[in-house]
Amino acid sequence: MNTTRNRILQTLLRRPRLSTNELAEAVGINPISVRHHLDSLQKDSLVAAEEVHHGVGRPRLLYFLTEEGLEKFPTRYLRLTTRILTQMKDKFPHPMVSEMFKELATSMAGEHSAELKNLNVEERLEVMKNVLADEGFTVEWEKQGAQYLIHEITCPYFQVSQSHPEVCTVDQTLISTMLAIPANKIQCILSGANQCTYVVNTPQ
Repeated sequence: MNTTRNRILQTLLRRPRLSTNELAEAVGINPISVRHHLDSLQKDSLVAAEEVHHGVGRPRLLYFLTEEGLEKFPTRYLRLTTRILTQMKDKFPHPMVSEMFKELATSMAGEHSAELKNLNVEERLEVMKNVLADEGFTVEWEKQGAQYLIHEITCPYFQVSQSHPEVCTVDQTLISTMLAIPANKIQCILSGANQCTYVVNTPQ
């Protein structure tokens, strides 16, 4: 596998569902060359694409690794994780499984309770951002009026969450617990968005 193809695969491993232009910028080559490599990777069944409508105009293609593409990297743990979660859901009621994820996230947040003490919302947002980064997320936040928007640009749970969306409970609960404010999801990558976004309202 040549270096450019490998860089494209590595990029899609870290950041699934990218457009041609986004890949071109990430890899450092022009969009025409990226399309050429993507065509080749699709023929090899390593990459697939999905049309996504984004406002008016023509839909755009977003690319992601297929299972065969994922197997090019040491990610067989994904299969094990998926199988474990399937077994859990077969043995326990779904609400119980979701509650287990919430308890896991609450425990993770609790590890940083001392660090969060006496911090304001924006300081908590920065700590939360760093904690999620350690878990493999790329997170940015912004303030809009009386609200904060939290954008998960990349998600390490993406592949697993396609079969087990309950996994999304982890980051949502972690955010809510660390901020001490409920976080509501307003868009999700599993529903076709480019990223997951949560909104939190500032305390009155």
